[in-house]
Amino acid sequence: MNPEMRVSKTPIYNIGQVVRHKYFPFRGVIFDVDPEFANSDEWWESIPAEIRPEKAQPFYHLFAENDESSYEAYVSQQNLVPDVTDEPVNHPDVPELFGDLKDGRYQLRSFPKH
Repeated sequence: MNPEMRVSKTPIYNIGQVVRHKYFPFRGVIFDVDPEFANSDEWWESIPAEIRPEKAQPFYHLFAENDESSYEAYVSQQNLVPDVTDEPVNHPDVPELFGDLKDGRYQLRSFPKH
């Protein structure tokens, strides 16, 4: 890999942040982060080789949406960019975990501790 294209091994996005995929037409809100790849090899190999990400980088779980549906997505850090539209993500699970959207980031709801 080209040294200028190395990816950060430190997460650069945060829980609640709204992001877009670099190559595919979807966006979503981050609800969890894996410090490095934690999915199946079959899933990883299903990604086209020309855009297949390195495994040694953060991967983000998103409540995602596109023009047709909402779903959960698992995306490498190198394939995400911040979403600057400040528009809400229309995924049914967003209100369960998050409150208001402010400056491109959802506020995590506080839950009572038992």
